[in-house]
Amino acid sequence: MQAPPVRATAIPSFTDALRAVESLLMSGGQRTARRNAWTSVLEDRRRAKDRVEAQRFYERSADGS
Repeated sequence: MQAPPVRATAIPSFTDALRAVESLLMSGGQRTARRNAWTSVLEDRRRAKDRVEAQRFYERSADGS
């Protein structure tokens, strides 16, 4: 007799598990709003980092003149 094929199921990542819980607790609009808010936070952080780098560049340029 031949053994039945083994099926490997991927264990969901922590992020996948959080999204599953999120989908149970929040309506679609709330999920979208939260994701949009988080995207805005990440974009604000990126812009702040860019401002700091630009400020450092200008300060170094002024010191070198």
